[in-house]
Amino acid sequence: MIMKKTLSLAASIISFVIIQLFIFTNSNSEENNTKYYAKDNGILSIMYHRFNENKYPSTNIKMDIFQKHIKIIKELDYEFYNPKFFIKEFKKPKNKKKILITIDDGFESFYNNAWPYLKENKIPFILFVSTEPVGKNGYMTWDEIIEIDKSEFGYIGHHSHSHDYLIDKSEEEFINDIELASKIFKNKLGYVPEIFSYPFGEYSLFMKQYIAKNFEIAFGQHSGIIDVNKDKFELPRFPINEKYGELKRFNSIINYLPLEYRSLEPEEKKINKKNNPPRMVVEFFNEQKNIKNINCYSNDGGKWKKPNLKFDINKLIINFEDPFLPRRGRINCSLMDNGKWRWFGTQFIVSEN
Repeated sequence: MIMKKTLSLAASIISFVIIQLFIFTNSNSEENNTKYYAKDNGILSIMYHRFNENKYPSTNIKMDIFQKHIKIIKELDYEFYNPKFFIKEFKKPKNKKKILITIDDGFESFYNNAWPYLKENKIPFILFVSTEPVGKNGYMTWDEIIEIDKSEFGYIGHHSHSHDYLIDKSEEEFINDIELASKIFKNKLGYVPEIFSYPFGEYSLFMKQYIAKNFEIAFGQHSGIIDVNKDKFELPRFPINEKYGELKRFNSIINYLPLEYRSLEPEEKKINKKNNPPRMVVEFFNEQKNIKNINCYSNDGGKWKKPNLKFDINKLIINFEDPFLPRRGRINCSLMDNGKWRWFGTQFIVSEN
């Protein structure tokens, strides 16, 4: 009798485990099947840092040029996207392209120069703040950050504590840095921001998986346009500075549309001597026409050039000629589709080890 009860209990446990595995597999299947060709006009996010700090041309934009950028967007009748809707509406295709302005680091020059202009013109934006430098020379104070947080147009994002090269740190050091910033945000703002921006746009698979468990959205610094199929935790932005904010270039990028794809491999963006160069595979949707007309450029070997492209039905296989040089490897691809340019890019972080 005892043996029968033991066997019955064991059978029940096995049945329960099988059911749970089925549910888990099925839910994963449903999640994977949510990707579809959405004909999404997308969200084009642009990233700024400093304003009228001319001694830092790689991170600076002059205010007169910034104002011309805003004018171009308005003349094209594109909508400035309010970040408070961004998370809620992420999986909703955009019938009309939207522009999302992001500001990284919380420099004082943003508060003194760009903030009054954005406030006057009621233009929404995300300000990504690293907590360690707040109040130090050249950076905004907590009072100024809180002022923006309380406004209708400013949305505060999480940008780590130290703004260090976190990808070079141990997993424990990375987590401690993020958790320390979260505690400070909670103390100063009363909440922890839901949107994250990786310092320097750098992340490993471990970092992305940790951020995915603790935030709703995360941005890198690789170029591209956001659509409903993009990974929510490695979203693209176009970095803008004195060189790359030149008006002719800005006029081009602001009109780009997303190039939608189902998947991109490898998922691990941190590479080393063992897997450099990586083999990159992009699976597109069957509905995307003329995919063989795609043009890609990469900076493997330290020079921008066309990599070797192969096609397997709707898959694009990119074979790089040379290893990428430390610290970053970049790939950008574009496709002329019915008279409009579609674009996506990605970035690898290259370790010397």
